[in-house]
Amino acid sequence: MLQASSRHFSRPAAATFLAACALTATACGSPEHDAGAEGPAGKVTRITDATGTEVKVPAAPERVVALSEMDLDSALALGVKPVGLTAGRGQHGAPGYLTDRAKGIPVVGAVTGPDIEKVVRSRPDVILAGQTADAQILKQLRRIAPTVVTVDRTKDWKKSLELTGKALGKSNEAKKFLDGYDTKAAALKKDLGERAGASVSVARYSAKGTAVMQQGVFISDVLKDLGFKRPGVQNKPGQGHSTPLSDENLREIDGDWLFIGTLSTGGPDAGLLDKLATKPAYRQLKAVHDRHATMIDGSKWTSLGGAEAAVSVLGDIRKAMVK
Repeated sequence: MLQASSRHFSRPAAATFLAACALTATACGSPEHDAGAEGPAGKVTRITDATGTEVKVPAAPERVVALSEMDLDSALALGVKPVGLTAGRGQHGAPGYLTDRAKGIPVVGAVTGPDIEKVVRSRPDVILAGQTADAQILKQLRRIAPTVVTVDRTKDWKKSLELTGKALGKSNEAKKFLDGYDTKAAALKKDLGERAGASVSVARYSAKGTAVMQQGVFISDVLKDLGFKRPGVQNKPGQGHSTPLSDENLREIDGDWLFIGTLSTGGPDAGLLDKLATKPAYRQLKAVHDRHATMIDGSKWTSLGGAEAAVSVLGDIRKAMVK
């Protein structure tokens, strides 16, 4: 019934950090000043990041480090290939949907945090820090290069893209991308017809079981743009990125349509969806019975997301739901 459609920084010791700085030509500035804020022509742009902090960045940065999946997505959407990236949730490198475009970019951290030594070796002139909230880590990053926290508490990918556009001198490109997304979303909503008002459920399956995506996460914002309804607890904000469900409560993922996937089709996740399809509670779902259950790339749909992910999700939905 399913259709296919480093190491992180855990040693905050000053000696380790200073030794890493010595390995590169990048000057590690004081914690009160962004290091290397001037661009090649000496021009600087002042922006306010997602925390309300004013940051001076080069007007045309050339070496960008992306410390979250959304930062990597945004940078690539704006035509900038970073010199360092953070491995995606459940991934060894870039999220699956960005693998080809991110080929060759060194990994400088994980979801749990950056590897400061590797960030230094990347010699960045701007660091996109995602939703990093650890004050000590931000202090260390700002000693390396101007650091912009790009994701606020809403995790709104559109706001993040706009802010990233300002940080990278690509505001026009960000506006053009968002206009293109709005056009694609409007066209899809029109082509969905009555199905635009359908109840749509999104879930992730792993060795730990099933988890649903509630409000306040990337995929829920995209579905809202299309006018979809959400069943059960998916109408409410969750306390975390996803909400675990027991097999007895699988009815919470029922709806007119179901999109479900794993973070990876290999490793410990290999074959999990086949096992899920054998569970009586799953087979009794209305979406499964009506053949409206579609397997999706969990690294795209059920992680932090971003601009490119949003456009790609529109394509997945079109393929599954438009006749």
